[in-house]
Amino acid sequence: MQPTQLVTQHYDATASAYQARYNRDFLHDPQARYPANYFRLQLLLNAFINKGLKRVIEVGVGEGTPLATLAKAGMEVWGFDISEQMVAQSKERMRENHLNPDHIGYGDIQDPVTYAHFLREGLFDGLMAMGVMPHVANDDNVLENMATMIRPGGSVFVEFRNKLFSLFTLNRLTHEFILNDLLAGVSGELKQKVAQELESRLRMDMPPLRTQVEGSNAPGYDQILSRFHNPFEVVEQFKRHGFVDIQLRWYHYHPAMPYLAADNPGLFREEAMALEHESSNWRGYFLCSAFVVEAVKAGG
Repeated sequence: MQPTQLVTQHYDATASAYQARYNRDFLHDPQARYPANYFRLQLLLNAFINKGLKRVIEVGVGEGTPLATLAKAGMEVWGFDISEQMVAQSKERMRENHLNPDHIGYGDIQDPVTYAHFLREGLFDGLMAMGVMPHVANDDNVLENMATMIRPGGSVFVEFRNKLFSLFTLNRLTHEFILNDLLAGVSGELKQKVAQELESRLRMDMPPLRTQVEGSNAPGYDQILSRFHNPFEVVEQFKRHGFVDIQLRWYHYHPAMPYLAADNPGLFREEAMALEHESSNWRGYFLCSAFVVEAVKAGG
């Protein structure tokens, strides 16, 4: 089965419950999934309003909450997704908010033919793509496709999983990052010694592999293409594709190694929330599991 098909199966299976990730009622409930998407939406909303963006498209609309929120702020919103179930959920969200469901449809950012009709009325002021880049095979192709959808001077907001966060997790992801990235090119003999040393010190059993979506036979998040990205490399990629004024917006902070959350979930949750939007602009490189690149298409 092709990687895109697996990604589609995963998101089709999670569509009905996805809205909970934006539910502010769960903010202080340590038994609920951490609402990182809620904090990400705050970042996006403020940025879109501050820039005065009026016509916006979302790549990977999910269940529609971000677009509906931007529409409430007066923006004209459009979007597409490779998951038909997510498209259905997003169309319903549009109807609930008295918006045009025909502005939502199927499309794959890796194939411009599938979303060409969204460009009939012209280029967009802004584009956002949350939870998309981990699942694409060719970053340069996708960033080029995104650039062609917005006007010169328009802005993109693109989310990535933070590979550098692995240095803080002290688990199997730390092991993978040190051996495969930091020590790339080092001899196999020496890397084997490093591997043995790390395995004796790290929580190699964490995080648990997500092999299946709960309640279905669909592949879990760790069974689909779900890549991490190095923020330093990502900035250079955006520059190559004609973007300027590149900024990193950090979210989903961790106040301790993730495996320690189980010891005191309430304390971990409150401390994590206290860190969201912290102002150092460097701690996020290590404490955040995700970031959004905000960039402007040159020529405006």
